[in-house]
Amino acid sequence: MEFRDYLQEAAEAYGLCLTERMVEQFTLYYELLLEWNEKINLTAITEPKEVAIKHMIDSLSCLDEKVFPEGASVIDVGTGAGFPGIPLKIFRPDLKLTLLDSLNKRIKFLQEVVDSLELSEVQCIHARAEEGARNKALREKFDVAVSRAVARLQVLAEYCMPFVRVGGYFVALKGMKYAQESQEGQRAVKLLGGKDCRAVPVHLPSLEDKRAVLYIQKLKNTPKAYPRKAGTPDKNPL
Repeated sequence: MEFRDYLQEAAEAYGLCLTERMVEQFTLYYELLLEWNEKINLTAITEPKEVAIKHMIDSLSCLDEKVFPEGASVIDVGTGAGFPGIPLKIFRPDLKLTLLDSLNKRIKFLQEVVDSLELSEVQCIHARAEEGARNKALREKFDVAVSRAVARLQVLAEYCMPFVRVGGYFVALKGMKYAQESQEGQRAVKLLGGKDCRAVPVHLPSLEDKRAVLYIQKLKNTPKAYPRKAGTPDKNPL
């Protein structure tokens, strides 16, 4: 089977309906990922079935209509190779997407993906999260800040929460230690203006591993002291 076959099979098993246009975009994205992965390190996962399930469908596992309303503005913090942001945009073209990453080579890859897939209302920004969140054009401007496989929750919250408007959501895609991270990150989340963490377990097709999506609503503005200067959140978590 080819990538598109694995993708359609996995989407159907997960209860998602992909149009032919979406399948074409996902397939081109996969091809560009493989091509660029030979030049820069984007992903260790390259087999078509694994990319279809562990990258594409996993990225879509966080979609909740109440959290991602029609036309929502979304920032993917530390997007890397574009997960989960680009799959979300392919599946929900109405979303207004910002892809933020600290490595310019990855930003160049993402811009080529955006151009090749003809995705509208997507901006790619080269910046560290700590710097981006100090930018008035980005701070507390988004309905949703989403992140996947970047840092443990008490660190990630400081990277992401400052981008979210009051009433919006911080969404984190997490692996098997999600319950522990949720517990450890409670203090940071509340300090940064967030509500209690809601964990929704995720079961991907043909995989037995534990994972979940964490949804945190923002109730009040993030104090101006956060995020702290680059490198501090990771070295000294809240």
